[in-house]
Parts: sequence; structure tokens; C-alpha cells
Amino acid sequence: MKKWMALLLTVIMVMCSFGAAMAEEKTAELNIMMSSANLMEQWQDFCDQFAAKVLAEQNIKVKINLEMPASGQYDSVLQARLNGGDAPDVYMIHCNNLNVYTKANYTTDLTQEAFTAQLFESVRKTVTLEDGKVYAAPLENQAWGVLYNKEIFEECGLKTPDTLTELKAACETLKAKGYTPFMLAFQEQWVPQLMTALTLGGKVSGELPDWVDRMYKDEGSYEEVREIFDVIQLIMANGTKRAMEEGSEAGAADFAMGAAAMFVQGTWAEGSVMTANPDMKVGVMPLPINDNPGCTMLNMATSSVLCVYPKSTEKELALQFINYIYDEEVSSQLFQACTYNPVAACHTYEPSQCVASAAEFLAAGRAYEELVLPSAVTDEQGKLLQELYVGTVTVDEIITRLDAAFQNANKLN
Repeated sequence: MKKWMALLLTVIMVMCSFGAAMAEEKTAELNIMMSSANLMEQWQDFCDQFAAKVLAEQNIKVKINLEMPASGQYDSVLQARLNGGDAPDVYMIHCNNLNVYTKANYTTDLTQEAFTAQLFESVRKTVTLEDGKVYAAPLENQAWGVLYNKEIFEECGLKTPDTLTELKAACETLKAKGYTPFMLAFQEQWVPQLMTALTLGGKVSGELPDWVDRMYKDEGSYEEVREIFDVIQLIMANGTKRAMEEGSEAGAADFAMGAAAMFVQGTWAEGSVMTANPDMKVGVMPLPINDNPGCTMLNMATSSVLCVYPKSTEKELALQFINYIYDEEVSSQLFQACTYNPVAACHTYEPSQCVASAAEFLAAGRAYEELVLPSAVTDEQGKLLQELYVGTVTVDEIITRLDAAFQNANKLN
């Protein structure tokens, strides 16, 4: 009897030890890389929410390493990580590059993930490749152009210009009233590149719809769109001083405080603007390219998307993180805090000022889908516009170098 009692006690002790071990927390580490340094606080809060949820529901203590390199360095840092065997579990890219990253086997098929059923069909298409599969989670789906100070425009009796001639007249009116027309913040090359994106998009969509296809065949040239530099040079000549010393965040804050009437930026900058001046009345308008109103349109694009690295050691957690972004209880709060447009059925929040302003142009059919250019070409565009501003390159030289950049990119594909 004593032997049986001793054996029973031993079994009980083993079971208790096993139960205690089962109750212990598991640990995991999730590495997330994004380029939205201006939204670090919002995304860090969201990561903390996700970690708390996983701990409460799965008893897994997740350490989330949220990395946000500077925008100008982001692509090179990400490429180095992907090529060097130190890939993040979740990472952000521009939607235009999704096909390139997928061909390189850096993305995971997300088609069967729950979040895809939430996406608006028009948005889902932007992250769906030719094989019909979804390879990314969309974040920024925006119609964007030029931010403008509504109160300054009203004070000066201005309406949003539809032509380059009207834009020139607006600049003269603003200066006569003591206002600087444009905020310039060119320290990061992606900011001047926005001018190229808008001008090319308007010109090509309005008058040269086959230009991009011909460029990919080495049959086109930037000479055909030379006039885009007319408005770019107008902006540079009517902007704030020391542009190369000011970054996007400082530019947004200065714009918010009335340093200029207009700012060529995406609607994503609205959060920074409103943080600096919560009472500001700000809208978004298309950038005129020439005197054809048909070219004056907003850029409509899914820009930032998140991908999951297919060889991630924490792939299951990475997929949970992606799906949690569209959770009905938290998604609206996240997207509103980041001033993103709604992209899914779970988004029920009231749109921001710029989103509501852009909706007027969208309703009038004045928007185009963002052009898909090689990333090397867009990087070169931003760099060359910095050089144009400081006077070290001419428009003729820019055209020659951009044609060469496009042809070199074609050789690599």
C-alpha cells in the first residue's frame, strides 16, 4: 500500500510540474521594418496592443522590434537585410515594387488570410499580381496632390487653379499679399520626387497614355514630357528658402504655421500638419502641369504596403500581425491616427480634411492611377531635382540621365 501511495504521489508531482511548465510564458521576437518614421508613435502603440493581445490569448510574450530607417536610406537598408540573411519578418515597400519583390521570392502569398475579405475590391486589385494572388497588405491608399492653406486662399480670394497660367497668377497674388506660395523641404530626395510623380502622372494620363509602355520598350524619352519641368521650376522659384536644410517633418510644421500657402506633399503629411497646428484648415488640390485642365488631376495610389518574409522563423506571428491590422475593433483607430484613407469594410471612421477635400476631385473624375516606374528611376528623379534646385544640373542633362536610368533599369528586368 505504501508503495502505491508513493507511486501516486510521484505521479501527482510529475503532473503538477508538467502543468506548471505548460503555464509558463513562451517567448518570441518579431522584427518589423517600416519607412514611416513620422508615424513611429502610432505604430509603436499598435505593436504594443498586438503584443498584449498575443500574451493574453496565447500566453506568448512577444518582443517587437519596430525599425524605421530614414526614408532616404530605407530601400538600401531593406535590400541589405534581405540579401544578407537578416530579413525582417514584416516589412514595408511601395506597392509599385510588389512584383519585383515577389519575383525575388521575398513575399508570402496572403490570398487566404482573413484580412483580404475585408479589402475594398479596388484596393485589393492593387496588391494582386498577375497570378491572381494577394502578396501584400495595403496601408496607404490615397488621392494626393498639393496641400494648401484654405484660410490663406480665402483671404487672397483664390480658388484652386486648373491651369499653369492660373497657378502662376495665384503665386503673384500670394506674393503681393505677403505670402510665400510654396513650402520647400528638399533635404530628403523623396520629397522633391513627389513633384515628378505628380507632373508625370498628370501629363501622361492627360495626353500621353502610352508613354510608360514605350519607356519600358526603350521607345520613349523624357524629352516628350519636358514641360513638366516648367511647373517644377515655378515651384522652386516661388518657394521658401534653404530647402536643402529642411526635411519633410520640419516642412510640414512650418507649413502648418503659415510659412507658405502650398506644400507639394501627400495627404499622409496631414497628421504632422495638424499636430503642429490643430486648428489649421487644410485641403488638397491637383497640381496644374500646363494649360490643359485635363492634365490637372490628383494622384490616386496604393503606396505603402506590408509584406511577410516567406522564410520568417516567426511566420505565424507575422501573419497574425498582418491580420490584426484589419481587426474590426482596432483598425479604424490605427488608420485614423495615421491619417490613412479607408481601404477595407472594417474602416468606419470619419475621413480627415484632406481626404474629404480630395473626394471632391475624385467624384468629378479628376484622378489617375499612379504610374509604375522602376524604383531606380524614381530615386534618380528625386536626386536630380535636388541638383536642379541647387543649380548643378540643367533640364537637358536631367532628360539625358533619366532616359539612361530607365534604359539601365530595363536591362536588369
